Amino acid sequence: MLHKDLTDLLRLVAAGDLSPEQATMRLKTAPSEAVLNGVHVDHHRALRTGLGEAVLATGKSDERLLAAVRCLHSGSTDKNHAPAPVLVTRVSETQGELLLRQVPHGHYHKEARLFSVGRELRLTPPYKAQGDVLVVTGGAADMPVALEALGTAQFYGLDAGLIPDVGVAGLHRLAPHLEALHTARLHIVVAGMEGALPSVVAGLCGSPVVGVPTSVGYGAGAGGIAPLLAMLNSCAAGLCVVNIDNGYGAAVFAAKLLNTLGQE
Repeated sequence: MLHKDLTDLLRLVAAGDLSPEQATMRLKTAPSEAVLNGVHVDHHRALRTGLGEAVLATGKSDERLLAAVRCLHSGSTDKNHAPAPVLVTRVSETQGELLLRQVPHGHYHKEARLFSVGRELRLTPPYKAQGDVLVVTGGAADMPVALEALGTAQFYGLDAGLIPDVGVAGLHRLAPHLEALHTARLHIVVAGMEGALPSVVAGLCGSPVVGVPTSVGYGAGAGGIAPLLAMLNSCAAGLCVVNIDNGYGAAVFAAKLLNTLGQE
C-alpha cells in the first residue's frame, strides 16, 4: 500500500466512514506492490502473519533480486516509508557480493547463505549455547542449514543459541548441554545421515522439537530422504518435521509458535 492510499484510508476512519476494524482488515488484505515484472512485494505480510516477507535469492535474476530487497527495505517504492529490515535466504556467493555492493549497510553470511539489512545477525563463533530456541546439529556438515535456522531465528527476534556436532555417533557430547536443552522452550534439531538426533532430543526434553533433515550422507541417504523418513517415523512424541535442508522454515515455525504462546 502506497503512502497516499494509507493516508486516504486513515482519513476515512477519522471521518467515521470506516471503522478501525474495517481499516485493519483492508490493511491485512492489501494487494502486493508490483515492483518489477515478476516481482510483487508483500508489505503487509507482517500485519497478517506476524512475520514479514523474506526474499528467496535462488532462481532470481540480479535485477529482480535487487528490486525485491530495495523495495522491502524502503517499505515501498514510495520514498515516504522508513527503512525496514530485510532477510534474504539461499544467497550464492556471487549474489552476496552483488548485494554487498548495491545495498548499503547489508551483511552477507556466506556459510548460512543469508543476507540481512537493517538487523545484524550473530553467526560467527563462539556460539551462544543456550536460549529460548536451541539449534542442535548432528555433525559439522549440517552447519549451513543450522546457521540458516539460527540466523532466521535471530532476525525474527528470538533468543537463539547453537549446539553443534553432537550426533548419535558420539552421543556423550550431548551430556554437557542437558541443562540448556531442558531450559529451552523449543529445539531445532538438524541432522543428516540416519537422522536419529531429533528423536533423541525429543525423548530427553519436554519442549517441542522441530526436526530438520539435511541432504548430508552417503548414497542410500538419497539426498536427505532417509533422515526425513526417519524423523517422520520417530517414536518420540512432540517432534514435527520440516522439509529437507529447510532451516529457514524451521525457524519461522519456531517464531510463530513462540510468538503465539507469548500472546496468551
